[in-house]
Amino acid sequence: MVDMSSLLKQAQKVQQDMQKAQEGLAEIEVNGTSGGGMVKVTANCKLEILSVSIEPEVIVAEDKEMLEDLVAAAVNQALQNAQKKANEEMQKVTGGMLGGLNLPGNLKIPGM
Repeated sequence: MVDMSSLLKQAQKVQQDMQKAQEGLAEIEVNGTSGGGMVKVTANCKLEILSVSIEPEVIVAEDKEMLEDLVAAAVNQALQNAQKKANEEMQKVTGGMLGGLNLPGNLKIPGM
């Protein structure tokens, strides 16, 4: 029989751990680059762009569309890297929860 009291305590701890991990995502920075490093974007794991750096030789009025493409590519890469890192950080919390619950009958929770 499942001890509901310990199950609830464990669920509360996991919820607190998840909240703490989500708050920490703002502190984790990742980068994205394009054009061989000519455009660099830094984002945090809350999917916020923190900075954009463009090498001067890429800034040419006639190549405005190319620069826009490079910036978009670097932003997309930074956001993908941020999402991947955020997922890894949250998996540390949710993975621990599932391992400790010992769900009967090999039950699995979708998305975890």
